[in-house]
Amino acid sequence: MKKTAAIILAAGRGTRMGTDKPKQFIEIGGYPLVYYSLKAFSDSFVDDIVLVCGEEDREYCTTEIVEKYGFSKVKSIVSGGRERYHSVFKGLTALRCIAEGDCSDPCEIVFIHDGARPFVTEDIIKRSYDAAEAGYANVVAVPAKDTVKVSDDDGFVDRTLRRDHIWLMQTPQTFDFYEIYEAYGKLIGSEAELLERGVMITDDAMVLEYFTDHRIKLVMGDYRNIKITTPEDLSLAEKELLC
Repeated sequence: MKKTAAIILAAGRGTRMGTDKPKQFIEIGGYPLVYYSLKAFSDSFVDDIVLVCGEEDREYCTTEIVEKYGFSKVKSIVSGGRERYHSVFKGLTALRCIAEGDCSDPCEIVFIHDGARPFVTEDIIKRSYDAAEAGYANVVAVPAKDTVKVSDDDGFVDRTLRRDHIWLMQTPQTFDFYEIYEAYGKLIGSEAELLERGVMITDDAMVLEYFTDHRIKLVMGDYRNIKITTPEDLSLAEKELLC
């Protein structure tokens, strides 16, 4: 297999959760939320992991998560940035330093995963890897179950989208390392111009789509692979873990 690495994002503050503690450190099933993502990638074939967290959380992540649970594949813990894409770029930069430390065996494929998605599995990771190994930048996603309507500015239905063409994005999103690193470098370099033009980058695949001519492959995810955002999500996650 090609050498792989994962960037686990745990730098958000989770304001919609309504707690003082960042959501990725809220305990469910006796472990911090981010533990589950780290364990899934640590137990998989992935070679290296970079954990991105808040500057004030680095010591906690080091002692109370990585060292406490023996996540030896975590090669670096780095501070995130103001926006998600800043955090991803910091993770990619840290990973490049790791990769170039062993030029005979560089990282070829990188997974980018939200630490607030605790139900990622090795099957999901393997399907995403297989697509990347075949040459496809890809995102894990699931087909929409509900009809999707687009509104106008006044809150009335403007049009109805074909449900069989609608997919809901998840993570990991998986890429050739140097291709996504270069695309993110272009994003950071043109950030001010993009913001002025109102261009909003909301996931990693959009970065590659915007700055390259790559098409993005959709890889089947899992409807259980939810992102924990609200107290209701947390309750669902706790029930799932008890099953």
